[in-house]
Amino acid sequence: MDPDYSAQDVARCDLCKTTVAQSYCDFCHVKLCKPCIGEHISDEYDKHKIVPILRRKSTLIYPKCETHQNKNCEYQCEDCDIFVCSVCAMSKQHKGHEYVKLEELFTKSNECIGKDKEQLENISPTYEEIAIELENQIANLDVEYEKLTTEVSKQREDLHREIDNAINKMEEEIGEIKVKHHSILKEHLNEIKQVQSLMQKTLVSLNEIEESNEVSPAIHYSSKVEEFRKLPPKINVSMPKFIPKQVARDELSSLIGKLTPLSTTLEERVFTGKKPNTLLVRELLDEPEVLNTIKTGHEYLRNVACLNEEQIWTRGKTADIKCFDIQGVLQKTIKTKSGMNPSDIALDIDGALLYSDWLTGKVYKVNDDQTEEIISLPGWAPKQMCVTSFGELLLIMPSEDSTQSKVVRYSGSTVKQTIQFDNCQPLYSGTKTLKYITENRNRDICVADWGAGAVVVVNQVGKLRFRYTGHPSPTKNKPFKPFGITTDNQNHILTVDGDNNCIHILNADGQFLRYIDNCDLKVPYGLCVDSNDILFVCEYFTGSVKRIKYLK
Repeated sequence: MDPDYSAQDVARCDLCKTTVAQSYCDFCHVKLCKPCIGEHISDEYDKHKIVPILRRKSTLIYPKCETHQNKNCEYQCEDCDIFVCSVCAMSKQHKGHEYVKLEELFTKSNECIGKDKEQLENISPTYEEIAIELENQIANLDVEYEKLTTEVSKQREDLHREIDNAINKMEEEIGEIKVKHHSILKEHLNEIKQVQSLMQKTLVSLNEIEESNEVSPAIHYSSKVEEFRKLPPKINVSMPKFIPKQVARDELSSLIGKLTPLSTTLEERVFTGKKPNTLLVRELLDEPEVLNTIKTGHEYLRNVACLNEEQIWTRGKTADIKCFDIQGVLQKTIKTKSGMNPSDIALDIDGALLYSDWLTGKVYKVNDDQTEEIISLPGWAPKQMCVTSFGELLLIMPSEDSTQSKVVRYSGSTVKQTIQFDNCQPLYSGTKTLKYITENRNRDICVADWGAGAVVVVNQVGKLRFRYTGHPSPTKNKPFKPFGITTDNQNHILTVDGDNNCIHILNADGQFLRYIDNCDLKVPYGLCVDSNDILFVCEYFTGSVKRIKYLK
């Protein structure tokens, strides 16, 4: 979107800075209001090109003819491969030569530039993913090498003082290998970042050429897409292993065992590009309808989670997590280990129940009525969460002093990614106020931040895409304060506006589509969508879950 012409503001005059601009100087590239036009063209009237603002940058800036200084080159001599003016074209030097209009070349080159820009923007996130993967590997090196050193130390505890020197020597070897391991990964990361930097410079250059009216840079542009499309090989560095050896005490030289050497291999990466969208497009119903209502008996119903109609999990302000079928019949009840209400509930891709407990600072998994701890978070409290399409867990985590909030991606119990800042500024409010989270089908991460009064959406590598702060409506008089949030198979984002008793539906780019406000919702709170795009909405005070059909 052109920032000068967004829906948030109108284009202002570049001279007076206050009046709405109606015109544009295609020579100087400035916006002008009517009163300022005279002042702008007062120096050299002939050189300025004033056009209506909607036709900005429509006047091409041709190169000056080197032979005829007062003429512009509007042709290229195909025989001589040079730019020429109309006078040159009539001269004996170019008699019988073929010409092509620079305007045509400019148009063709801009089409190529636009395509290259689109392809590079498609390739760029892949490099960001590679960089994040390498940064995570480097960040986890200390933990992995600490484990390795611990194994060696355990072996040393079984031996006598006589072998301490040999143990120390091996620990030094581990340190040397670690430095080499770190160096290999860091060098590869630097190479990746250099290519990223070059790609960003190329994109900046393409933007400048695309936005410019100058012909020469566009025509002389040479595509670098193929260079970037060929991804660098993936470096796989295998961890050395400690192999203990049980030997007689007199064999001091071989008591400790040995370390496997650091091994480095290259694994070829292939850029696959974005997958085409094969979703069956379903339109929104003009009037969403309530299919049925499930009475949960919860006091202060807060969350609902389901993958299908067989198991509908709910939680309120007690330790009971209840499961119902589609008819509203209670199937089972799970109690939290702490005896307190959980922070949130979710289902993994296999249908197992997950719940986060703010009191213990842990996340639990319930499978076949067996509860196991899967994540422990000292210093940060696990709050709301969701399971991604790849089976990873996204957790909202405020700090214990409530000054910070972040999103952390877990694979199993391993931290894979932390999302907290946008250009050094916090993405999320730092208070203990509610923040619900979901992942869209395009892998965007969507957070309903009640404290900020906004839905904050970042892409899969944590870059801010947009903030949605509500939609103006004469019937929605209270401030937008989102609670629950979910997404569907159409890449819609649905978020609860509890104070206005409605649900906002957005597209994947944050554009408001419509409200769900005709279903007699009473303080809606949590919500989810099943695999058939049926919406389940919690009503906070009534303890009811409403099943709503909103797509055709």
